[in-house]
Formats: sequence, structure tokens, C-alpha cells
Amino acid sequence: MQSRTKYQNNMNAEMTPAELRQRIRSGEHTGNTSGFCPGFVQTNMVILPKDWANEFLQFCQKNPKPCPVLGMSDAGSWEIPELAAGLDIRSDIPSYKVFENGEVVNEVTDVTEYWRDDLVTFMLGCSFSFEEPLIADGLEVRNVTEECNVPMYRTNIPCRSAGRFNGTMVVSMRPFLAADAIRATQICTRFPSVHGAPVHLGDPSLIGIKDINNPEFGDAVTIHENELPVFWACGVTPQVALEQARPPFCITHSPGCMLVTDLQNSKLAVL
Repeated sequence: MQSRTKYQNNMNAEMTPAELRQRIRSGEHTGNTSGFCPGFVQTNMVILPKDWANEFLQFCQKNPKPCPVLGMSDAGSWEIPELAAGLDIRSDIPSYKVFENGEVVNEVTDVTEYWRDDLVTFMLGCSFSFEEPLIADGLEVRNVTEECNVPMYRTNIPCRSAGRFNGTMVVSMRPFLAADAIRATQICTRFPSVHGAPVHLGDPSLIGIKDINNPEFGDAVTIHENELPVFWACGVTPQVALEQARPPFCITHSPGCMLVTDLQNSKLAVL
């Protein structure tokens, strides 16, 4: 078996999304998906019982920056054909979190044993999708360079409530020099369905982040002298909302461990 490091190294252009999903399904890859399958959309995931699904959909509609919906399954189905051929949502993500009453009770690489006929899956846009156009424009994406997960932080930025769902935004961070931060903003504005333009740059304390070197999710990355931390809305935000809403049962992806779809990033560009 080839090493995980080789898969993570420098945006492996040879592996197709279907090949990566098969490696994940077989247990060969269980790490984060940052830098994998350049050119293809990656998604966050939330799975809820049907009687919670409509309220969660409303929460996403009210908060499109952190929760842009790209796909939704029928109740009980583990397929979303418009996102990926032959998809099995129960096993095609490297790592899942299982929640009961708003608390994580397990983290697993396959949720087949937890599957129920009333479960509805939501797939949400992910910032990994815009890393490729940033790199193509000559910008360094630090978490890709350092072969680690992107750092993610809880903030004090409020989300709009919908029924039982509320909470504050989670953001991902990538450091850039000022001129590059402006260029990154210009590029990401073209991709509103994968979080779009940043929500903040500069002083992290202004959005409630106490320690930039200690992210709540993902890995810390190097921030060089004269670089600004640039923050994007993040698809881990629903996990904070789930902690507040406390549904009796739900499943999410583990932060940084995404579904890699067959959709091309270029199809999501609006300009």
C-alpha cells in the first residue's frame, strides 16, 4: 500500500475523485483531503433525521456563507448522483463524527452500522475547492505547502437562527502578504458556493479568536512576518449549531475530511 504522505503531496493530479473515494472506502486513506484531486469540488457533510432536516435546510438558507448547500439526499438514501457516480455516503469520507444529543460519541471511518431509513444527507461547499484556483494564480496555500489540515476556529460572529438551530460561525484561516490577500479575495469572490470572499482579515481577536496558534479544529500553520491571517466562513459551522440544537442523533464529517465529488470547481465559478 502506498503511503498517505504520497497522496497528500502537492495536489496529486493523477488520482481521480473516484479512485480516491475507493481508497477511502477500502480504508487505505483516512486522513484529511486538502490538496487532493485538484479541479474537483470537495464538500462538508451533515446527516440528520428527516424530522430535523427542514429546519437545518432553513438554517443553511439563512447562512449561505458558511453553509452553502450543494446537494441533498432523499431520506434513507446514501447516494447523491448529481455529486458523484457510485457514491456511498456511509463509507466514502475518510472520517465521520457521530453525535447524540449534541455531543460527539464516536469518530469512525465508516457509518454503515449507524445507518437508518429516516436519515437525510446535506452536502455543503468547502473552502478546499478554492485552494486550487489560488495555487493556479501563484499564491501559496500554507496548509497545502505544509501538508497538513487547514486551521479552523470558533468565532463570535453570530449566525442567523432557524428553528432549533443557532450558533456562531467557524472560520478557516490561510496567511498571506497584504497584496496576496487582496488577490485571494478577488479570486474567491468568484466562488460563492464554496464560501466566497473572506469574512475577516487581520486581528483575530476582533472575531473572538484568542490564540491563532491553537485552532479548535485542524492544524496550526506557520504565519510569517508581515503576513495577515485571512479568514473564510467554514463548513464546520453546522457542527457548532448541532451542539446548540442537540438533535438526538446526527453524523458529520470530521473537520478536514471531505467528500471529493465528480463536480469540477470551474462549474461553480460565477465570473
